[in-house]
Amino acid sequence: MLIAQLTDLHLRPRGLPALRVVETATMVRRAVARVLALDPRPDAVVITGDIADTPDPREYELARDLLSPLPMPVYAVPGNHDSSEALRTAFADAAWAHQSAAGSLQFAVDVGPVRLVGLDTNVPDETHGFLGAERLDFARNALAAAPDRPTLMALHHPPIPSGMKDMDAIGLRDADALAALVRANPQVGLVVAGHVHRPYVAPFGGAVGIVAPSVCHQTVLNLSGRGKPLFAFEPPAFLLHAWSAETGFISHTIYVEDAAGPYDYSRASGVLWPD
Repeated sequence: MLIAQLTDLHLRPRGLPALRVVETATMVRRAVARVLALDPRPDAVVITGDIADTPDPREYELARDLLSPLPMPVYAVPGNHDSSEALRTAFADAAWAHQSAAGSLQFAVDVGPVRLVGLDTNVPDETHGFLGAERLDFARNALAAAPDRPTLMALHHPPIPSGMKDMDAIGLRDADALAALVRANPQVGLVVAGHVHRPYVAPFGGAVGIVAPSVCHQTVLNLSGRGKPLFAFEPPAFLLHAWSAETGFISHTIYVEDAAGPYDYSRASGVLWPD
């Protein structure tokens, strides 16, 4: 069972770049093509926020257009650049977009043997994330409904720190409450997020917490605490989360752009590769 995680699309109206120089529409189109080229293809795609950049309704229209070639179910949670209600409107034809109350977009769906729980961490007009009692109750009920089903939880704001001062200041403010919920539900094996625009991994509530790189621009790594946040065109990528009864969850980084190769290991090295 495979779930692809794309994040931080930051789409602008057609013809307009994000941050003056990032051609996000082109980069998202390439990411979708890379998903389609995977063999086997994912069973589902989850987008962990910042689909739009402003948000402008035209950005969500563009998102639907760019994502339309994907034949598998596509799910999404809002980020700080999104509007929860605008995102719900954009996916109005999808039943999962109507599971939560007004002002939030949350869902719990089964993708084969795995339960996918999407949480809304959006705080209008703020960059940090917050769940609060109502959203946590939704998550609690979603987990209680399937206590024996392996679960992947998806949200935008990371509940795990990156070590980068400025990014951690705009993370999930009530991460401790979510960690307690995850710890009480050991079927949650993986908690995934976006927002930071670079990948990192840390334990979270007894599960694995993992933050995905953006399919567009990346944040420059800064562990010194000095200077201001910068972005760069490091390779765009997304994550592919695999689950099986034998291994549990395994996550792979998939780079969007083509690289030199592939080459045959045994032909290149002279070492016979075992059958």
